[in-house]
Amino acid sequence: MMTGKLTLVGAGPGDPELITLKGIKALADADVVLYDALVHPEVLEYAKKSAEKIFVGKRAGRHSLRQEEINQLIVEKAVGGKHVVRLKGGDPFIFARGKEELEYAETFGISTEVVLGISSINLPGYYGIPLTRRGINESFWAITATTKEGVLSADVALAAQSSATVVLFMGLGKLEEISRLYQKQGKGQLPAAIISKGSLEEGLVYFATVSTLVNTRNREKIAAPALLVIGEAVGTHEFFYEKVRKLNVAITPQNPFRI
Repeated sequence: MMTGKLTLVGAGPGDPELITLKGIKALADADVVLYDALVHPEVLEYAKKSAEKIFVGKRAGRHSLRQEEINQLIVEKAVGGKHVVRLKGGDPFIFARGKEELEYAETFGISTEVVLGISSINLPGYYGIPLTRRGINESFWAITATTKEGVLSADVALAAQSSATVVLFMGLGKLEEISRLYQKQGKGQLPAAIISKGSLEEGLVYFATVSTLVNTRNREKIAAPALLVIGEAVGTHEFFYEKVRKLNVAITPQNPFRI
């Protein structure tokens, strides 16, 4: 039996132009594309028309397929001699299950390849928010706020004790707990930002302090997917605090800042 190939491709954080050239080439060669919920529809246009495109996305606990079924589908398509592209939002190895899918396919003798993607970790920089700033901080943490058990990650309490910029995935529903942990450390006035639908045309950035994060989310009805960024480096953005109020900046896709 002829065995095909699996290529894990990172589609980037949302903007369809942020996929890599290598990712585009892999899509153009694919016979089957299994894609996630956060993959922009325009990215699929890089695949040839004859390619079979199958949605296998997961959103907020609503799964179209269980992970085991996705693994089996990859193998089913690849052992028939097809080139399967597993298209994942962001990067396939950052807060994703790419390694599990890769290992499962390899147990069936399927050759594999990984095409890195631009992770949502980079979204602060997309909007001019530095993760590190000379003289302010020396590191940044990237944490998935909500664990697979649905509780807040214990790493958040550790990060709150540091001077690092902290990037939190899946933190929108945990803002009360996150804010309390930081305020416990006397950091209620620490600059923060919530990036909603980052890199997409409808994307917005909401500036706040740790103590006002919950009110900001509730007042603005901030939509997921959202990325939370906390740290002194956030406060170095030119639109932070009074500059936004004084300039009365209009909120548009070109100027997506709120406070």
